[in-house]
Amino acid sequence: MDFKTDNPQEIVKLLSLRGEQAEALRREARKVRLREVGDKVYLRGLIELSNICTKDCLYCGIRKSNPCVNRYTLTPEEVLQAADFAHKEGFGSIVLQSGERRDEAFTCLIEQLVREIMRQSDGKLGITLSLGEQSEDTYRRWHEAGAIRYLLRIETSDPALYARLHPAGHSFEERLDCLRRLRETGYYVGSGIMIGLPFQSTEQVARDLLFLKDLGVDMVGMGPYLEHEQTPLWEHRHLIPSKKERYELNLNALAVLRLLMPHINMAATTAMGTLHPDGRRASLYTASNVLMPNITPTLRRKDYSLYENKICIYDSAQDSFRNIIKIIQEAECSLRLFEQGNPLHRGIPNV
Repeated sequence: MDFKTDNPQEIVKLLSLRGEQAEALRREARKVRLREVGDKVYLRGLIELSNICTKDCLYCGIRKSNPCVNRYTLTPEEVLQAADFAHKEGFGSIVLQSGERRDEAFTCLIEQLVREIMRQSDGKLGITLSLGEQSEDTYRRWHEAGAIRYLLRIETSDPALYARLHPAGHSFEERLDCLRRLRETGYYVGSGIMIGLPFQSTEQVARDLLFLKDLGVDMVGMGPYLEHEQTPLWEHRHLIPSKKERYELNLNALAVLRLLMPHINMAATTAMGTLHPDGRRASLYTASNVLMPNITPTLRRKDYSLYENKICIYDSAQDSFRNIIKIIQEAECSLRLFEQGNPLHRGIPNV
């Protein structure tokens, strides 16, 4: 069987494989992973800065219209303490993630935090931002302050499905424009999709993978859709594939994308670990080479509830680190400390 293809219908067949054929696909992806990026795993310490959000995405637990969320923003001291932990433990990189805001106060806060983290770490920590849609000027300010990567998930490349996941005022074209702005500003650009959404077909997932390839992303965060009772999408939960189906499809999608884009960074997501106890290990063994241990202050983690039953919300930063080391060892990979782990080759966008 030819596992490497740009044909959408052939990719649908690969995504639909199960049993021994699926294992063969994943073995081929692992072979490519080991040949092109090695067995190395890089860490990105995840700091969930704030759950205040101006967006109202229909699948997200911290959407602005959810009145049950206990809103918070970490203090600068809390962020810097977490970043210092990451630097001293050798993580190499951190991710600042937040609900989306576009006000000047928030822009200045991020700019100041990035500058201080760079100063505090002697410029050694790689900083990834995951802060949603922003203006070109804002992206530039944060990049000039020292951020080198930006993760902006498309969630789905199908405009019609995108519209079903977002209320009026959320623009698919604006999302695409932001991804282009990030590339033009000079970031390593990351994106990703959700797999197993209501209304989503395997054909759409196949086109999503080709979209990521055409976009020329440098890194991908791709995980299963996990429902949240306090969201509008909850009423369509009967349309969600089973956990087993989402798990199998997600592993196959990771494998196919590694074959399509051999050199990119791919995360073994917390969502995969939440869906299945073996999710992150299997992702690493198959295709992924990045893990993002949560180093948010423990008391705040339960309030950053994008989906239900999220793992690691009660672990300390040290516990998260120990768990990550165990997962990496079980995946027969090697942990790389004090390295940023930037992609070997930047993607070449076609759009």
